[in-house]
Amino acid sequence: MNWDRIEGNWKRFQGSAKEQWGKLTDDHFVQIAGRREQLTGLIQQQYGITKEEAEKQVGAWQQRVKLK
Repeated sequence: MNWDRIEGNWKRFQGSAKEQWGKLTDDHFVQIAGRREQLTGLIQQQYGITKEEAEKQVGAWQQRVKLK
């Protein structure tokens, strides 16, 4: 699934993302608004990980939601 579909249906995918990254708040998800760069940046910030690790996590999550 390409990211445009996730962004366009962000409200539908928020629950799965909240399960994956529990440190992110509802306000964070509103701020993200489906934008991948925002998501990876907040994951990096909240979890204290590198940008590369955040990108890896988002990519793995994207593959999992594709299978549902």
